[in-house]
Amino acid sequence: MDIQKELVELKAYFERFGQGHVFQYFSELALSQQLDFLVQLKSIHLEELDELIQMHVLDAQAEAGMDFDALKPADYISAPTNDVEQALWDEAEKVGVEAIRRGSVAAFTVAGGQGTRLGFEGPKGTFPVMPVSKKSLFEVFADKLARASERYATDIPWFIMTSELNHQATIDAFKEQSFFGLKADSVHFFAQELIPAVDLKGKIILEGKGAIAMSPNGHGGSLRALSKSGSTALMAQRGIDILSYFQVDNPMVPCIDPAFIGFHLMHQAEVSSKMVAKAYASEKVGVFCNYQGADTVVEYSDLPTAFQEKQSEAGDLLYKSGNIAVHLFDRRLIERLGSESSQEKLAFHKAFKKVPYWDAQSGLVHPENNNGVKFEMFVFDALPKAKKSLIVEGLRQDNFSPVKNADGVDSPQSCREAIQGQALRWLHAAQIEANSEVTKSFEGDFEINFRFAMDQKDFAQQWKKLESKPEIQDGLIIGG
Repeated sequence: MDIQKELVELKAYFERFGQGHVFQYFSELALSQQLDFLVQLKSIHLEELDELIQMHVLDAQAEAGMDFDALKPADYISAPTNDVEQALWDEAEKVGVEAIRRGSVAAFTVAGGQGTRLGFEGPKGTFPVMPVSKKSLFEVFADKLARASERYATDIPWFIMTSELNHQATIDAFKEQSFFGLKADSVHFFAQELIPAVDLKGKIILEGKGAIAMSPNGHGGSLRALSKSGSTALMAQRGIDILSYFQVDNPMVPCIDPAFIGFHLMHQAEVSSKMVAKAYASEKVGVFCNYQGADTVVEYSDLPTAFQEKQSEAGDLLYKSGNIAVHLFDRRLIERLGSESSQEKLAFHKAFKKVPYWDAQSGLVHPENNNGVKFEMFVFDALPKAKKSLIVEGLRQDNFSPVKNADGVDSPQSCREAIQGQALRWLHAAQIEANSEVTKSFEGDFEINFRFAMDQKDFAQQWKKLESKPEIQDGLIIGG
C-alpha cells in the first residue's frame, strides 16, 4: 500500500475516535521512523480502547466497589493431616498421573518481565537462582518438565508468554542453551498484547514523536494471547485439555502437580487455583474469597485492614488463603474467555500510573504524580466466570518463594534459602525412609537437580536407586 494512502486512512481512523493528535509530530520523523510508527498505529484497536476510555476514564460516576459485608472466606481442599485425607490426596494423584500420561496436560509460564528490579539485565527468566549451579529460572522449570516427561513417559509441551520487550531475547536464550535439553518443537513462544496508556482526559499518550506509550494488558491478557497466537488451537489438535499456569518469578512451583491435576478433574472444575496460608496479615498477596456465591480473588491493596487482620474462631487468620498465581485452566474455558468477541471475555480494570510523556519543549518527561491510566485484565477474574472453580492448598515450603525484590523479602537470597531448605527436607525424609544416617543440619550450599527428582516422593524413590550415596558437602548437586 502507498504510504500516503495508508497515512490518510490511519489519520481518518484516529480522528474519528478523537485521537488525531498522535500525528502531530509525524512530519518531523525520518521515513524509517514514519514506517515504524505506522506499524505501531495499525496494531491499535481503537474501538475497544474507546470503549474502555468511555467506561473507565470519562464516565463521571464512580465504579461500583465491593460490598465487603457480602465477602466470605473461600472454601478449599486442605493439605492432608491424617490418613483419611492422605488417602483422598493419593487418589487425586492417581487421577492426575493418568491425565499426564495420556498427554492431556501442558505447562504455561507467564514470562514478560525484565530483571530490572533485581539489578539484572535481560529477561527475568534468565536470572540465576539455584544455590550451587546458578541455573536460571527458565532452566529450573525446564528441569522439572523434563523430569515429569520422563517420569510419566510422555512429552509435556511448554507454552511461554513473553512481552514485546523481551520476546526475541527469550527465544535467543533458549536457542543458546539448546532449549535446556528439551525438544525445540515442544516449546512454544508468543508475545503478550499491548494497549495504549491514556491521559486523564482519555487522550493517547505519546512517549516520543513517533511512539505511543504502550503497556501490557495484564496477566489476564494471557488467555487472549493464548487464543490469538493459535496456542489453544494447537492444544486442541494435540488433545491437551489442561493448562498448568504459573509465573516466571517462582522457581518453587511444581510445574506439573499430579494431585492438583487430579482434584481438578475429580471436581470437574474449569479453573483450579492453588493457595498457601498467608505468612502474616499484611502479606502482599491477593486473597481467595467467596463473593456473592462465586470464588474470586481480592487484591491485598483492596482488602481493608480490618478484614486482613480478622481472625477465625480457631485463632488464625480468617482470610488466610493467599493467591500465589498457580492455576489449572480447562482449554475450553480459555477459548471462551480469550475470545475478543465473546460475551464472557475478561473485563479490563484501570490503574492510575505515572506515564512518561513527550513534550515539545522538554522532550521525554517523567511525571512525579499519576498522569495516566493503564488498562489491564486479571487472570483470576476467570474464577467467577467458570462453571466450576476449585481451590486447593499447597504448602508454602514446596510451592512458593518468588524472586521479586533485590533484597529482603522475596529476594534471590530468600529464594535460595527456600530452595536449599526444601532440599534438606527431601533428603532428611528419604534418609529416614531408607533407614540410613540422617543429615539433620548442614552448613554450606548444596542442591537437588530437579531433572533428577521433581518432588519429595520422587526424590525418595530416586535416592533409593543410588548404589552409592553421595557425601553431603558444600557445593554438592545431588543428581548432578
